[in-house]
Amino acid sequence: MQPFEIRRERLLRAAARTFAERGFHGTSMRDLARASGMSLGGMYYYVKGKEDLLFQIQKACFDEVRRGAEEVLARVQGAEARLAAFVRHHVTFFTAHMPEMKVLAHEAESLSGAPLEEIRRQKRQYVELLVGLLAALDGGGADQRARRHVAAYTLFGMMNWIYTWYDPAGPVGVQELADIITQLFLNGYQVEVSAR
Repeated sequence: MQPFEIRRERLLRAAARTFAERGFHGTSMRDLARASGMSLGGMYYYVKGKEDLLFQIQKACFDEVRRGAEEVLARVQGAEARLAAFVRHHVTFFTAHMPEMKVLAHEAESLSGAPLEEIRRQKRQYVELLVGLLAALDGGGADQRARRHVAAYTLFGMMNWIYTWYDPAGPVGVQELADIITQLFLNGYQVEVSAR
């Protein structure tokens, strides 16, 4: 990684922590300069302003989590194993990026215009990746597409709010957490599918 990318990544991480603590609207560029250890002028070398910084945090996060999920899925066979791999990757990624998870959950609508549309597009792509995994589990009938979307958002709800209660240093490790979420979801989803 080049020095520019290292400094940019450091800025994004510091900004994500600050937005997670104070909220996007409660954070000034001066707060971000203090948190990142950069001057105001130095930050503008990497971003156009506060909204651009928020956009870059969200875009980088979605790019990385989607790319990682695709890489993991390319190495796994079988519908259940692929879903479990997706959940494990998602939970592992976001337990290592809890401030970013909080920013994604709370600040998406703080964007506007083209940046907001780009983040919405990335979210749809990621949701469709999960919907495809669910289709492989339930036989892929087109008539079940709406139900798969409900199931996908339910699973994301289980995974995306762990930042509010989960402690990676606590008694339940990240892999165990991912396994618990996978089994809770799979058992419920398979019961729901078979009840149709």
